[in-house]
Amino acid sequence: MIRVLLADDQALVRAGFRALLNAEDDITVIGEVSDGAAAVEVARAEKPDVVLMDIRMPGTDGLEATRQIGAEEALSDVHVVILTTFDLDEYVFEALRVGASGFLVKDTEPVELLQAVRVVARGDALLSPGVTRRLVAEFATRSRQPHASKELDVLTEREKEIVALVGEGLSNDEIAARLVLSPATAKTHVSRAMVKLGVRDRAQLVVLAYQTGLVRPGWLG
Repeated sequence: MIRVLLADDQALVRAGFRALLNAEDDITVIGEVSDGAAAVEVARAEKPDVVLMDIRMPGTDGLEATRQIGAEEALSDVHVVILTTFDLDEYVFEALRVGASGFLVKDTEPVELLQAVRVVARGDALLSPGVTRRLVAEFATRSRQPHASKELDVLTEREKEIVALVGEGLSNDEIAARLVLSPATAKTHVSRAMVKLGVRDRAQLVVLAYQTGLVRPGWLG
């Protein structure tokens, strides 16, 4: 059973999500809160598999709550999905950097929300390739000059190559086709790179690829 915590300051939104999620045989809502501080408290007490976190809430907002959850080793299995009114809003990138596993716009189709919860709960590809590509494009327009870093020294040359392809927005299947590997091998390389780099998910791997200069935004030449 996938255990979900809802964090949103709008009762109507929470009620809609609760009804949708609880109607599924493999998902249950274990709690709902209206601010970020309460979300962190319940996450610590209940350790849900997924937190659907509104980014804009009074008091402690979703960004700060995500940062606190992401910083606690005891909550490493708690996956935060940011809920936002606007596709790729200004706080999404910071949320991904501090530990969010992905994001959804609030008008997401019900079937897409259910799929996202299941994908995030099993720790699989946490952003769809299409969303990753939009994230990459937007990140490229906001990126500054990549910082010098030795973070990537822990990777093999093959792993660096694969992380670069993740940064370009390719799925595991697309990486496998590009490098003439099996999808399972591509997924293994991605997983090993994530462990070595200490990132929680694919979204943070994309951000790191740009921050370290492994992938360069097009406008930098």
